[in-house]
Amino acid sequence: MIDEVFDRLVDQAWPAIQRVDAGGWTLRAADGVTKRANSVLPLGEPEDLEAGIERAERFYADRGLPCVFSVGGGATPGLDASLRERGYRVVDPTLIMTARLEPGGDVPEEPGEPGEAGEPGGSVELAGAPSQAWLDAWWSVDGRFGDDGLATAARILTGVPAVYASLGREAVGRGVVQGEWLGIYSMAVMPHARRRGHGRKVLRALLSHARAQGTQRAYLVVVESNTAARTLYERQGFTVAGRYHYRVR
Repeated sequence: MIDEVFDRLVDQAWPAIQRVDAGGWTLRAADGVTKRANSVLPLGEPEDLEAGIERAERFYADRGLPCVFSVGGGATPGLDASLRERGYRVVDPTLIMTARLEPGGDVPEEPGEPGEAGEPGGSVELAGAPSQAWLDAWWSVDGRFGDDGLATAARILTGVPAVYASLGREAVGRGVVQGEWLGIYSMAVMPHARRRGHGRKVLRALLSHARAQGTQRAYLVVVESNTAARTLYERQGFTVAGRYHYRVR
């Protein structure tokens, strides 16, 4: 099932610090830093759905965290309806977008958007570990968990091998090669540097790096309401392949 493939790819590329198997479901925790690493990955079918939900609720309550379920196409049948009946609300509907990386090819060039000055100068640097400057740039844009959360976020990021792209201190991104797939994560452009092609350049560098390694396809996840990011990805050949959302109470 392709939806379950993406569920597992995202889980592997963004590994929670604590993981507990619960009858086929994975209970994930990482001090509350990011919903992805602090939510239930509900694949498979537990013997008792309601008992499974209650076990998850106890797991997160014991850690002082809200109980969150990541509900994608591979989620346990009937789970979403049960959570709705329990008062769980939908949060962050998210798109999974994919693109094929043609061998020897390149991602398509696109004209600059209105207000852009075309392809920015400078080169994208790639590294096997995030520098403090990389972390600071990403966290300044995407850090929603306070200064204390950065150390935990860094543990999540470095939990699997990845490549870290940076265009000076203006834009950053992270790529995780997973067999035939490249996962694109942590794309961030500093507010003062937006609409200048920086995000596009970082994305293209990650895709080119993966293509050189023989990677065939790329995927990324983007919150459905983020129209600016979706436009960037669509212009680079990404199309919607799946969806998921969180249920939170």
